[in-house]
Amino acid sequence: MKLKTVKSAQKRIKITRQGKILRRQLSAQHLTQGKSKRVRRAAGKLSQIAQADKKKIKKLVPYG
Repeated sequence: MKLKTVKSAQKRIKITRQGKILRRQLSAQHLTQGKSKRVRRAAGKLSQIAQADKKKIKKLVPYG
């Protein structure tokens, strides 16, 4: 039986051709005035999902 894609997860996650799963960092959206420049700069970049979570994410986005 086919698995359904969780659309909310699909919008938040990007899967590269090499199979890496990327996500956005926290702290980038609002209340940035009090955060340091280093934190704001790092928050704008994508980061890789931990190996422990990879299996769960693959179930949420099976065809992504």
